[in-house]
Amino acid sequence: MRQIVPLDPASYQRHLIHGENRTWAETNCYADVVIELLHGLGHEPLAALPFTVAIDFDVDQWTFFKFPHADLLELYALGIHELAPWRPLAEHVEEQVAAGRPVLVELDSFFLPDTAGTAYKLAHVKSTVAVNAIDVAGRRMGYFHNQGYHALEGQDFADIFQVDGLVHPRMLPPYIEFVKRAPRGRALSGPPLVDASLELLRRHLGRIPEHNPFVPFKAKFQGDMDWLLRSEIDLFHAYSFATLRQYGACFELTATYLRWLKEQGVDAPSAATEAFDEISRATKALQFQFARAMARKRPLDLAPLDRMAGLWEQGMGDLIARFGG
Repeated sequence: MRQIVPLDPASYQRHLIHGENRTWAETNCYADVVIELLHGLGHEPLAALPFTVAIDFDVDQWTFFKFPHADLLELYALGIHELAPWRPLAEHVEEQVAAGRPVLVELDSFFLPDTAGTAYKLAHVKSTVAVNAIDVAGRRMGYFHNQGYHALEGQDFADIFQVDGLVHPRMLPPYIEFVKRAPRGRALSGPPLVDASLELLRRHLGRIPEHNPFVPFKAKFQGDMDWLLRSEIDLFHAYSFATLRQYGACFELTATYLRWLKEQGVDAPSAATEAFDEISRATKALQFQFARAMARKRPLDLAPLDRMAGLWEQGMGDLIARFGG
């Protein structure tokens, strides 16, 4: 078994971001896997959350938020680089892991046992995992995915890597990245980590949308309502994932980050923390109402988005007043 960090899925303790009592149990596949990868490698992922303040409504979706690679390099001395596949995928993964480099790769959730009940053996859905351990000959793999650390073996391993031939042929190779420690770099901790994180927060506050993103989102959502209500309920999942879940989960991370700053002795504005928390909670409620509206073919009241717009203005205003940007 090629392995970077000795971890056991049965005893692995996931990060508090994926703990109990969260409004959004999951964010998106890339953010979740990086959170657990950093945690598994012994780093504090909360310090890298300043980027969450700068998400926007991008015409027909909210920003699919990801940790900026430059931020990870600055805080943890970890660089993320694209891997160009030219051999069988499993061989690439094994060689990089043997060199101490976790591999971020898009795989088919149909063969990922941790997705039992949603995609495993039910639906072919791509999702990013971070491979920490692999044994190609023994057909075993240890990987970070969604909320934790998991194991895969046997036929699932053979199918997901197609080691028995093109039983499930791909049209294109998956997108693959490897994580490499920067030469002469060092991961920050303690006060230097907090200071560097605050500098990132100032930079990202300088990149927040010029105009309140909830205004165009409400207009778009209202315009989409007619055809959404004529569509099958399955469309609800795709639409809400690209919109409500993205910003709802992202702003919960913003609130979590501000509470972490408080714990580090930083005077982070409590009103901003509560504003982003309220956006997150209200969005989860709106998502349930949206599902019922589509099931009953009845219009959805979008007035809660006006309240969210006001909370966004308040939260961002408080952060800029306190930290600049």
